[in-house]
Amino acid sequence: MNNEENLISKTVNDSLTEQTYIVMQGHINGSGRLFGGQLLAWIDELAGIVAMRHSGSTVITASIDNLQFKRGAHINDIVVLIGKITYVGNSSMEVRIDTYVEERDGSRHPINRAYFVMVALDENERPKKVPRLVVQTIEQQAEWEAAVKRNTLRKQRKLEGF
Repeated sequence: MNNEENLISKTVNDSLTEQTYIVMQGHINGSGRLFGGQLLAWIDELAGIVAMRHSGSTVITASIDNLQFKRGAHINDIVVLIGKITYVGNSSMEVRIDTYVEERDGSRHPINRAYFVMVALDENERPKKVPRLVVQTIEQQAEWEAAVKRNTLRKQRKLEGF
């Protein structure tokens, strides 16, 4: 790949980001679990960071396509979020965020998966073209193909007013 291609393409690993939090008293809801709104804020923040790293620009959240709660997190749990780009359009990027509770032995158990659509903005706050995504593994190719399906469903829902 020459230098010009490097400027217009990035890999999944170029923007792969991991963040870690400790669930504290202020993060807990009335049932003693991590408040879903707090987790959503953390996920949105990470999706923004991943998208900024990929696009090299300011981004906005366009949609939250999927948000699945698999289990709860409790006070003093270590929560790990891992975000990566799964698909890019012209100015949009799909970001997958996987959230885990990390046990003291280092093992991780999934508690949430979310897909966000982020849009890159130029200095006039208009959509800006983003770098192409270089898909390097079979897993990344499968993610891309699933993202294409989700993108088609998003467009269909928009047409239907959802």
